[in-house]
Amino acid sequence: MLRLNIIPRERRFFDLLHRSASNIHAVAQKLVDLMENYRDVEHKVREIKALEEAGDEIIHEIMKSLHRTFVTPIDREDIALLAERLDDVVDSIEEAARNMWEYQIEKPTNKAWEMAQIILMQGKALEEAVTLLRYRGSRLNDILPYTVELNRLENEADQVTSRAIGELFNNGYTPIEVIKWKEIYFALETAADKCEDAANVLEAIVLKNS
Repeated sequence: MLRLNIIPRERRFFDLLHRSASNIHAVAQKLVDLMENYRDVEHKVREIKALEEAGDEIIHEIMKSLHRTFVTPIDREDIALLAERLDDVVDSIEEAARNMWEYQIEKPTNKAWEMAQIILMQGKALEEAVTLLRYRGSRLNDILPYTVELNRLENEADQVTSRAIGELFNNGYTPIEVIKWKEIYFALETAADKCEDAANVLEAIVLKNS
């Protein structure tokens, strides 16, 4: 029996990309909660892992749809690249949270909290920017202020990370603590970097299609 997909192909891609960006925002909210209410850590990390796995499923669905669709609303390479960059953000957040649990971190640092707040703002900006992808022509240009903000936030994350590393060597941390926190900070900084990478893909899409 012939099965008909009642969702237009164009809408399906935009819906899936929006779900992926929304998932980033949700994971970032979980990360902030972990930093602000540092208890039931294992449970909270498992919640983040569950969202990371849900994000993987969305990306798989996007890739599967690309293989099944001859004509895509925007270049298929751009859809695939944006999907990969969005997935990278969630992977890095999950790694940072998992490291805090596995390394038996007693409590988050102020700088880790600051990084989580920046990533949350990036997640919100990405969600709002990706929502605008479905519009054509000049309305796509409304995405550009979000890409500028995402780049600004990434620069802020770099500065926070630099100060955080400096504190590790000046505030009496043990060598083992330094190693643990450097890895956590690296994962958090990578999440911020990947948000900027996604912003760069969005900017390229706008320039091609507006």
